[in-house]
Amino acid sequence: LHGYVVAMAAIRPIDPTATPGRARQLMMKLSNTGTGRAVGINLAAKVDPVLLRVSGGRDATTAFFPVVTLIAKGRRSGQERQTPLVYFTRGDEVILIASSFGREKNPAWYYNATAGPEVELLVKGERLPYSVRETEGEERERLLDLAEQLYAGYGNYRERTAGIREIPVLALSPR
Repeated sequence: LHGYVVAMAAIRPIDPTATPGRARQLMMKLSNTGTGRAVGINLAAKVDPVLLRVSGGRDATTAFFPVVTLIAKGRRSGQERQTPLVYFTRGDEVILIASSFGREKNPAWYYNATAGPEVELLVKGERLPYSVRETEGEERERLLDLAEQLYAGYGNYRERTAGIREIPVLALSPR
């Protein structure tokens, strides 16, 4: 029980319905443009893992968004993979959206996380054990709606992937 309390204290609760500050509103608008999406895909996705590792999870190009680092073993290689991801919480669950910026294929981290289904989240230099559950149906839709409140770009990603793939939503629970 003590480890559980420590784990819960380390993940910052994020309410996706909370009104963001002005700086975050501006960053959300910028990141929701074609240029912002390209920066996310081509720069942030490559730079953020290094920044987060060096800063102990405090600094990233996505500093205006709540970010946690997912640690999962590669489903083929077995090698540990670390991926910084935007998240929000629902009770003690951490919610991750496998949007891949609205690309046609699911991101590799999604397959690694669901192959386990045990992963870790790196928060402020501490590795916390979590179990992964993929949401479905109405629950998935509700969580995607909440994700859009956190970041409107998720709505664009849903539109881009309509008829191509269903964006997976994962709920991670402390182990």
